[in-house]
Amino acid sequence: MTAGRGQEPAGQYRHRSVLLDSAVELLVNDPEGVYIDGTFGRGGHSRLILGQLGQGGKLLGIDKDPEAIRVAGDLAAEDPRFCSFHGSFADLGAAADAQGWTKVNGVLLDLGVSSPQLDDAARGFSFMRDGPLDMRMDPGREPSAAQWLAEAEEKDIADVIWRYGEERFSRRIARLVVERRKETPLETTHQLASLVSEAVPKKEKHKHPATRTFQAIRIFINRELEDLEAGLRVAVERLVPGGRLVVISFHSLEDRLVKRFMRDLARGPRLPKGVPVTAEQEASEFRLIGKANRADTEEVSDNVRARSAVMRVLERIPDQHKQHNS
Repeated sequence: MTAGRGQEPAGQYRHRSVLLDSAVELLVNDPEGVYIDGTFGRGGHSRLILGQLGQGGKLLGIDKDPEAIRVAGDLAAEDPRFCSFHGSFADLGAAADAQGWTKVNGVLLDLGVSSPQLDDAARGFSFMRDGPLDMRMDPGREPSAAQWLAEAEEKDIADVIWRYGEERFSRRIARLVVERRKETPLETTHQLASLVSEAVPKKEKHKHPATRTFQAIRIFINRELEDLEAGLRVAVERLVPGGRLVVISFHSLEDRLVKRFMRDLARGPRLPKGVPVTAEQEASEFRLIGKANRADTEEVSDNVRARSAVMRVLERIPDQHKQHNS
């Protein structure tokens, strides 16, 4: 889960972006360029990006969450270089087209659920606070977690918990969900957390037994991995030479997907042996920038949710570099 995507205005939920400075430093290499913050959150990354841009620079913030878009609207009123789009970063192409941008200089994706979403019990993301079993990043889209759990087949529930949560007791949990919902509907986070605790026979040290199940259902309800795959593809298509894609992941499923996607692009086309091609045709248009970057000890001690953060960066190779190497 993400540690949060920016500082919340005074009087509201505190929100701290992970790897804030290093992400923006790696993203912005042309102060007059156009950039996309695909996960605006509460604007921490966006505000720092704007601080690095010149008068000709532009930034588009995208988010599924209406509350995030409300904050983005305030930022747009403050800074004419900024605009926002309500939707998923899977819609990045349409969002860029709406601004008349065929190409961009950089895209930032800070994945997962944000701190205000976790900390607001009414959103239903966390088993730590009792609230309605919702979990939707965009409350205007159905189904909620409660709606899905009330109607889904036992096998489908087990498959989701196994696939997205890697929970080895997924079948036991699904079976108990189906049994229990016959007696009373699952409507709150504490109901589900208690049910999972009851279903899981072996507890992990320092980890709540419902952690994997809540993660799995949240990822499924919000189509997070499907959106990530689509968002990665359209992001690299839009990059100018020298443009960069910066992605911060918070759990292994996301990071594996990002790692493989970037690695495969950096390797270039994999052609069968014996196919007559030139070295230039075999060369990739992309390269990895550095190794996987993690939050340092100081940041983790200040924000415990940063401990699982992994940042990866991919660059479309600048034209002059390609010509130099060809």
